[in-house]
Amino acid sequence: MNLGALKSNIRRLYESDTPLGVRFRYALLAFDIVTVLFIVVTSFLPPSEIVETLDVLFGAVILADFAARLFINRRPLRAFTRISTWTDLIAIASFLAPLAGEAGGFLRILRTLRLLREVQMLTRLRGDSTFFRRNEEVIFAVTNLAVFIFVMTAIVYETQKFRNEQITNYADALYFTVTALTTTGFGDITLRGTVGRMITVVIMIFGVTLFFNLARALLSPSKVRFPCPSCGLQRHDSDAVHCKACGVVLNIPDEGAT
Repeated sequence: MNLGALKSNIRRLYESDTPLGVRFRYALLAFDIVTVLFIVVTSFLPPSEIVETLDVLFGAVILADFAARLFINRRPLRAFTRISTWTDLIAIASFLAPLAGEAGGFLRILRTLRLLREVQMLTRLRGDSTFFRRNEEVIFAVTNLAVFIFVMTAIVYETQKFRNEQITNYADALYFTVTALTTTGFGDITLRGTVGRMITVVIMIFGVTLFFNLARALLSPSKVRFPCPSCGLQRHDSDAVHCKACGVVLNIPDEGAT
């Protein structure tokens, strides 16, 4: 098999709507979720040979996926202008070289968010899952909040573990992140110095914003994604008959009573 044929075959797995391509991308999504769970669970466990072996295995799979995506990219150099590319590289390094800092692995959660936002995966999830169609906005709000919490937890832990006796493990860092995000501020754990205060400010400002976005998604009327054929408005009330922007008659598919 020549290089062109290999690239074509890999591109079909990542981009085509064939049954094999769809199954492959769902497998990648499942792997992303398992990886996030692995990162969260092992962050509370002491280092061991089993964990380090699994680190290397996860890192090898992530590296292979990253290399395949770069290989089929029509503009590979442009990929390095994206934040997601650099977070992948940091995550790969943290898995393959744990001594470089396990917290970088928390950035791996960002790839799950990127995978969900790929057009093909979104289209497939909307077509395959009624639950996803009905709760798309809530799912993204939860994912965004989870990404923020775990990344900030990693940053808090890595910047404070050698200088703050109040933060000795990820549980302490997670506890501080959540109390700062909710502005509860018990005061039993605080970050010291200018860097610590700036981290706290970032957690409070952006965390509260994401938290309110989640609350809005949960409390706001249910919306469906259906482009208006006239003005292009994307989101409408699930029972809308006319577009609220231009008034054109809509024909939103309805699954009927449940």
